[in-house]
Amino acid sequence: MLQVIRKWGDFVKFSHTIFALPFALASMAIAARENHGWPGLKTFLLILAAMVCARTCAMAFNRIADRKFDAANPRTAMRHLPAGEIGLASAWSLCLLSAAGLSAASWFLNPLCFYLSPVALFFVCFYSLTKRFTDFTHVWLGIALALAPLGAWLAVTGGFYFSPILGKTTALIPILLGVCVVFWLIGFDIIYALQDYEFDRRQKLHSLVVAWGPQNALTAAFISHMFMWGLLVVFGLLCRFRVAYFCGLIFILGCLVLEHWLARRRSLKWINTAFFKLNALVSVVFVIVTLAEVVFPNFRVMK
Repeated sequence: MLQVIRKWGDFVKFSHTIFALPFALASMAIAARENHGWPGLKTFLLILAAMVCARTCAMAFNRIADRKFDAANPRTAMRHLPAGEIGLASAWSLCLLSAAGLSAASWFLNPLCFYLSPVALFFVCFYSLTKRFTDFTHVWLGIALALAPLGAWLAVTGGFYFSPILGKTTALIPILLGVCVVFWLIGFDIIYALQDYEFDRRQKLHSLVVAWGPQNALTAAFISHMFMWGLLVVFGLLCRFRVAYFCGLIFILGCLVLEHWLARRRSLKWINTAFFKLNALVSVVFVIVTLAEVVFPNFRVMK
């Protein structure tokens, strides 16, 4: 049983859930603060279930859509579908069951989340097809993951409203956080795409790495990450965060700089370190310092 669970978890890269989930949890915590109270265990578990189902559906669809390219690429030829470890029918079953799981979780959250769940499913799945016709496939992936903080916010609040704490409409907070996620994803997905530069060129698949070349694309990735970091500063000011959050941002900046140093100065075998470990650290640090500011408000309220 453990081997089966491990195989399916590896099939959808379950460990990569750590990228989007912390931003969703941070958004949920801030929404709870603005909504004057913790949303409760039921809402938390439903948000978690919706997140896991959406990402599982997206990854299963990605593996299905790319199975022929994966089989032709030496780096991905041993993935489960091309290697025959998982059947196509089983992959489709997981994809459809996960989509149904997202819809069910959204139904129990609130009507707005349920009505928007097909929109979320479209974006998280459509990304897998974009490499066939646009160089900006990284932007589509960013938009898909940016739905996580937006969805978590709406799950808690049921909509946007005027916040007496901030003195402004709450719509700006999750939207700004979503834009941060978009720029973050653009940056590290370009780095990840370096691994398949030659293969994508031969197969006429699109990405900014293919369109602009590795060095120019890396420059764009660095600029994107600096935009992301600057927007996180604005986000912290907008939420009236103070010491813990901005100390965390300094650490995040160090992770981003190290990521780009590794991408430029080391061989491709370091890409997974730059891609997974450092970005996982960025997301975890972000949610920790955000929760610290929300749970311990005395650190953010000026006397």
